[in-house]
Amino acid sequence: MPSNNPFNHFIHQEVIQLTTQRVAVITGGASGIGREASLKFASKGDKVVVADYNEAGGQETVKLIQDKGGEASFVKVDVSNQADVEALVNKAVELYGRIDVMYNNAGIGGAGPVLSQNMDLYHRTIAVNQHGVAYGIIAAGNKMKELGIRGVIINTASVFGFLASPGTFAYHATKGAVIMMSKSAALELAPHGIRVIAVAPGAVDTPIIQGFKDSGMLDSMRAKVMGGELTKPETVANAVYLVSLEEAEAINGSVVMVDQGYASFK
Repeated sequence: MPSNNPFNHFIHQEVIQLTTQRVAVITGGASGIGREASLKFASKGDKVVVADYNEAGGQETVKLIQDKGGEASFVKVDVSNQADVEALVNKAVELYGRIDVMYNNAGIGGAGPVLSQNMDLYHRTIAVNQHGVAYGIIAAGNKMKELGIRGVIINTASVFGFLASPGTFAYHATKGAVIMMSKSAALELAPHGIRVIAVAPGAVDTPIIQGFKDSGMLDSMRAKVMGGELTKPETVANAVYLVSLEEAEAINGSVVMVDQGYASFK
């Protein structure tokens, strides 16, 4: 006979909440935005799969999460390899039973004037930044559809998917591609209840801009940001977490500018 005890109802609700705890897969989780996003999702109670080619850095991120009482696992992945990305998504489901958030964040910089491209670096940049995101969308989208999960796929684009600058020809190409892949995938996955969003950071203080710092360009980069300071990785991570929430369900097929005005007054 069912009990009318309100405490039993509370316990029942808590069990439901625990069984529907989200699982987030985050590529590029060994450092920068990916590490901060991993920490953010874990701090809110999500289980996190930290994915990166950098095993030492990825394991360090996992330890930071676990030291704060969160739950996380590391999976080594080369996002430029489709089989690796598919294995990553399958491993997340094997570990935690589901996948609710796929954050395709892994990326590298591709520098060099257009007429003197290092073609090996050009192809590597395309493979990681563009193909890696495509593989993540496809693998996560298929798994969410298979499991009947109304999930969200978030991709790291950039203001440089809109704005040109010298010496970053390949990088611009990849971020423009990420923007259009996000829009296209959102359209096709909407009938399955899966959202796809791109976030576009501006000048973020991560290891990827070390070359610009070494070239003495830090002051000029700061001057292009409202407030005069580079965006912190954790600021971008906060925005990524916000758009992942159910409350942001109307944000779909969009590019969310997380650039502190970088693209607004050029």
